[in-house]
Amino acid sequence: MKQGQAWLGAMALALGAWFGTAAAPQGGNPGEQLDAKPVPGLSADATISRHQDGKRDPHRGPVTNLPLPRYVSLKGSEGNARRGPSLSHRIDWVFRHAGMPLRVVAEFGHWRRVEDQDGAGGWVHYSLLSGVRTAIVTRDMLDLLARPEPRAAVVARAEAGAIVRLHECNPDWCRVSGGGEKGWVPKTAIWGVDPGEIRD
Repeated sequence: MKQGQAWLGAMALALGAWFGTAAAPQGGNPGEQLDAKPVPGLSADATISRHQDGKRDPHRGPVTNLPLPRYVSLKGSEGNARRGPSLSHRIDWVFRHAGMPLRVVAEFGHWRRVEDQDGAGGWVHYSLLSGVRTAIVTRDMLDLLARPEPRAAVVARAEAGAIVRLHECNPDWCRVSGGGEKGWVPKTAIWGVDPGEIRD
């Protein structure tokens, strides 16, 4: 093993030990917990290389085997997005809104490459992310409706940029909640859910 590879393996183990006490991601992606506890003696490189021996689904993460892309949310009030999957890489972006929806587009060891609604992002340690699903309102003064139909009664209104909790979704509508209110909104008026995604 080359010296650089040995250092990278040790760094991955150190990161696992450092972040090992962090709570596992909550909510909709229970499979994310599979890599929440680092395996002794197994580096992030080894974790990834073991999947390369067989055929791997390109639409599944090489670490978690969860779908790619998929949506998660920011667990705390701040998260650094780095240029690469390690603490030695520079910080390109800082997310500053708790619950902010993010799209995971790649995985490497304990790191996830994420993007926000504008495509900005980078590599974030998985301990900063949650499986709880949220969405951002993209239409100003969006009506939250009592039922998933255009002429239903208006329950509340949300401003553009508001972060809401995502509940069930049918092909065209999603039920969301925020500020003590809950109602149905068109999928086209929020970011954080795929057009064809169905949620019970």
